[in-house]
Amino acid sequence: MRLTGAMSLRSPGDWWNERVVPRLVDASLNDATAASWRRRVCAELSGTVLEVGFGSGRNVPYLPAAVDEVLAVEPADLAWERAGARIAAYGRPVTRIGLDGASLPIADASVDAVLSTWTLCTVGDLTRALGEARRVLRPGGALHFVEHVRSDRPGVARWQSRLQPAWGVVAGGCHLDRDILASMRAAGFTVAAEPAQAPMAMELVPFVSGRAT
Repeated sequence: MRLTGAMSLRSPGDWWNERVVPRLVDASLNDATAASWRRRVCAELSGTVLEVGFGSGRNVPYLPAAVDEVLAVEPADLAWERAGARIAAYGRPVTRIGLDGASLPIADASVDAVLSTWTLCTVGDLTRALGEARRVLRPGGALHFVEHVRSDRPGVARWQSRLQPAWGVVAGGCHLDRDILASMRAAGFTVAAEPAQAPMAMELVPFVSGRAT
């Protein structure tokens, strides 16, 4: 069968990452546990918020009234399309400004907070993305985050590294074994985070939340 147009230029990996991964992420982070983490990480946001990894807008219902506008970074067109109803219901400005947290098309010191929920595990160039977050934050602003991180248990961490090659392919470039808190500190942030929490069923993906200033 002869393929024409854009489809002939797409690899199976492109299709998977663009059409399947956004749906998998949306489904896997749409439960009471994820909601409790979202509620916690969004509680202190205010002013202009830059969200890196906006996804389908799952955080929007948890944004406080003190938030004036959201600047969204989201690489997946499908995820952005699925966010439409939540953005409409939100009733305040939400603007998609870019596709990559490592290259933000906004001025220095232009946002009051940066929000990241289960995103920094997947950002291609984490060092640049964290540098960009620091650049655009106003004095006194903070990066508010919930992420899954490398386990502090050596045996679990070894399994994370063993599984990473396959996991990364299936999960759209997600890194099971990325030490995100160490990367934040290396980027110049001061990190205040709760101890990682990992119920037995989620031991390979321990969650941690906090603020980096």
